[in-house]
Order: sequence, then structure tokens, then C-alpha cells
Amino acid sequence: MNWPAPRAGLVIRYSYLWRAEAEAGLEEGAKDRPCAIVVAVRNMADEVRVYALPITHAQPSMSEDGIELPQPTKGRLGLDSERSWIMVSEANVFTWPGPDLRFLPGQGPASAAYGMMPPRLFRIVRDRFLEHARTRRATLVGRSE
Repeated sequence: MNWPAPRAGLVIRYSYLWRAEAEAGLEEGAKDRPCAIVVAVRNMADEVRVYALPITHAQPSMSEDGIELPQPTKGRLGLDSERSWIMVSEANVFTWPGPDLRFLPGQGPASAAYGMMPPRLFRIVRDRFLEHARTRRATLVGRSE
């Protein structure tokens, strides 16, 4: 299996570890879920570090912490029709591909990528995440390799 190239805006399937789970001492996410790559950067060791934002059906308690995915985008990505939000208040950070990347359901080892977010939506997500990070309202959860 060749993993997709990690690119900002790519929606992947990933075992996301929520901040609360990490604080409880867990090392593995309780559920595989779609996540949006908001940053992918090559470091000095020639590794690609990825910042992945979770996509969830749970509406954020504070509206500025999440961005609702439009239904047409969800349909194009092959996601369900329930309302979903990309959370911009926390991210998992890991070296690509890492052990927590997952294949899409029912596709076997075909792919871990649902597809790309539309550029306009990605810019909104990126800018909101960067604002949260700048004001220290975003939590980064480092994942074990």
C-alpha cells in the first residue's frame, strides 16, 4: 500500500486521540474518524509532520471552535449525511504516515484518503485554526510513533 501524499486540505481516516483521552493517559483514539490535514511540513530530518483536525458529529459547545462541513462537500468526500464539524480547537501532530492512519471503511488497503476539501473551505479552516493556535486556544496532542 502506498499512502497518499500528505497535503494541507486532504481529508484522511485516522485514529484521532482527543485531548481529554490523552489527559486520561490513553495512547490510542477510541474511534477512527475523518480528519482534515491543516498543515504538512517537512522538517530538518526529512520527515513530514502533519497536523490533523478531527471531524465530528458533535456540535462544538463554542461555535468558534468548529466549522460545519457543507453537505455537498460531505457527499463528495463520501461521508455520511449527518451534520459534522471540523474542530479547530485541537489537533493531533504526528510524523507521516504514522501507525494511526486507517484505510477507508469497505475499501481494504485501497486508500486512507477521502479526498480534498474545497480550497475556500480549507482557507477558512486553516485561518481559524491558526488564530486559535496564535491565541493559545488550540491544543496540540503529540502522537507516539
